[in-house]
Amino acid sequence: MNTDHSQAIPLCPGTDLQEGGLAVPFDLLYAGQACRAFAIRFEGRAHAYLNRCVHVPMEMDYQENRFFDDSGRWLLCATHGATYAPDTGTCVAGPCRGGLVKIALTERDGMVHWHTAKHIQPIEF
Repeated sequence: MNTDHSQAIPLCPGTDLQEGGLAVPFDLLYAGQACRAFAIRFEGRAHAYLNRCVHVPMEMDYQENRFFDDSGRWLLCATHGATYAPDTGTCVAGPCRGGLVKIALTERDGMVHWHTAKHIQPIEF
């Protein structure tokens, strides 16, 4: 991660991300477009991705902020069933090519922060 251009943006207390539970949504600019993103916890670590399926560019949650399948092992796109690994965003089954766009997160002092990157920026109000 290029720290010269990256800034950490507070997202939520770490306790808001429950293992295999509901995601914490947030908005950002991806390549200049306003997009939804989400953060989840899997195997004890926080991960974040654009809320955009690589099969068809639409939001993935089938109920608000719900991305995990019933097993809590996979992230599932509600529309066509594309299935992704929660720790890498890699497509593992269903109609998809490649993987989800990962957003860097850090967790320290009880807070989760997301990090900007060249194509990932905060929405300025």
